[in-house]
Amino acid sequence: MGRSWWLGVLAGVACGGGDVAPGTTTIGTTTTGASGDVTGTPGTGSTSTSDPGGTADTTTGEPAGPWEPGGVYPTPPGPNARGFLDRRGIIHAHSVYSHDACDGAPMDAEGNVDQECYEDLRGDMCLTQHDFIMLTDHREFFSDTEFPDTLLYDEARGDVLVDHDGPAANWAACGDDRAILVMAGCEAGLMSVGLQRHATGRGETYGAQTVESKGLLEDAGAVVLLAHPEDYTPEQLEALPVSGFEMYNLHANTIASILEAAQLVTMVMQNDPGLPHPDLVIFPLWAEDPRYLERWGTVLARGGRPITTMGTDSHRNTFPEELPDGERVDSFRRMQQWFSNHLLVVPDGDGGYDDLAIKDALRARRLYGVFEYMGYPEGFDARIESEAGVVEIGGEVSLADAPAIVVAVPQVQMLDPAAEAPVITGHVMRAIEGGFEEVADGTDELLYAPDAPGAYRVEVRITPRHLVAYLGNYVDLADTPRVWIYANAFFVGA
Repeated sequence: MGRSWWLGVLAGVACGGGDVAPGTTTIGTTTTGASGDVTGTPGTGSTSTSDPGGTADTTTGEPAGPWEPGGVYPTPPGPNARGFLDRRGIIHAHSVYSHDACDGAPMDAEGNVDQECYEDLRGDMCLTQHDFIMLTDHREFFSDTEFPDTLLYDEARGDVLVDHDGPAANWAACGDDRAILVMAGCEAGLMSVGLQRHATGRGETYGAQTVESKGLLEDAGAVVLLAHPEDYTPEQLEALPVSGFEMYNLHANTIASILEAAQLVTMVMQNDPGLPHPDLVIFPLWAEDPRYLERWGTVLARGGRPITTMGTDSHRNTFPEELPDGERVDSFRRMQQWFSNHLLVVPDGDGGYDDLAIKDALRARRLYGVFEYMGYPEGFDARIESEAGVVEIGGEVSLADAPAIVVAVPQVQMLDPAAEAPVITGHVMRAIEGGFEEVADGTDELLYAPDAPGAYRVEVRITPRHLVAYLGNYVDLADTPRVWIYANAFFVGA
C-alpha cells in the first residue's frame, strides 16, 4: 500500500463508523471461572521481560542502562510518599473488536478474527509495560461480542479474570511474571471506559448521547467520557452528559499536522537517511492543539470539573509501511509507548489494585499524562499544600485555607550522561475563557499561591536537546520547548 492510500485514509479515518455487519467468532474462551481476588504479581507493578530495548532488569525491574528512544521503564512497584501507586496506562485504544481496526479488516466474511492483528496487540501491550489498558472498541463489533472476549481473555495464556458478579476485567498474562489489567469500553456516541458488563440496550445505548444512556453506562460500571472534543463547542461540552473529555488525541494531532505527515511519508517511501529514529516519528508531527486548549480552558473557567485524559486512539489501520527497524509506523507498540495516562491509585491491603481502584482514581481526576517518547520523568510531583491539608491533582481547596501549588519538576529517568542535557521547566496555568494563562514558572521546585478562585493546572515543558543525535533532518526542532506533562486541574474555591 503506497503513499496515496495512506494519505486518503489519514484524511478520512473516522473514530465512529456505520452499521457494519458484526462477526461472531471470538478468540479465547468464554469460561468465567476465575476469581477477581488476585494476589501476588497482578497489580503490584512488577516488570516485563519482553522489553525490546532491554532497558529494565528482568529480575528487579530496575533500569539496566541509559534511556534511548523506544526503551520503556516500569512504574515504581511501591507507593509514593503520600501512599499512592503511580500506575501508567492507555485510555482510548481499539482491538480486533472495532470494525475499522487491523487495516479495516479485523474479521473476515465468516467472522473469524484476524489472528495476526490480535497477536500484535497482545504482544505489544506487554512490550510497552503499561499497567492497564482501557479499550474503547466501536459498537459495530463490540455490541455483539460477549464478556470476557471483550477483555481479550485467553485462559490458555494464563490470563486471570476479575469477577464482579461476572467477568469484569482481565489480568492479561505477558508470558512472564507480569500482567496488564485490561478493561472493556466503547467509543460511539459517548466513550465509556471500564465497563464491567454490557450496558442495557447495548448498541442503542452506546450510540446515544443522553442522560439516560450515561446512567445505563454507569450502571454497567463505566466512567463516561467523550473522545475528540475538537468536534464540539465549549457549550456542547458543558451540556453533554459526560464526566470528562480528552486533553490530547493522537489522531486529531496527526490530521492537524497533515503537511508534516505528508513530508514524513515521502521520506519513508524514499528511504531517506534524514528520517528520525523510528520511535521518534511522532516528533515532527506533534503539536499542541489550540482547539483542545481552548475547549479545556473554557469549560474549566466556566466552572466545569471535567476529567481530562490523553487518547492514543490506536487502531493499527493507518500506515502499514515499515520504518528502518522493520516495524510498521502505526504498530500498537509504537503508538502505545509514545505517551500515556498516569493515575494515582489507592492500593489495597496487599499493596495491589484492581479495575475498581483504577476507575476510582480516574473519577477523582488524579491523572497526569506524559509524552514518554521524549523519556520517562523521574521525580515529578504536583500537589496543593494548605492549612486544610494536602490536596492531590484533581482535588479542590478553599482560598481561605491559604493554598499553595507545589510542583517538583522532574528529570529524564536514566538520562545518558553523554547526551546534552534537556532544559526542563514547570508551569502553573490558570483557566480562562478561550484557554489558559500562565501564572508561574520555574525549575526544580515551583511554588505558587493562587490569589483568586479558579481552576489551575500544572504542565512540564522540555527543550529536548538530549534527542539531537536521533532526529535526523529534524534536529532543529530540539531547540523548541514542547509539553512533556499535562496534569488535570486543581480547583480553588472562594
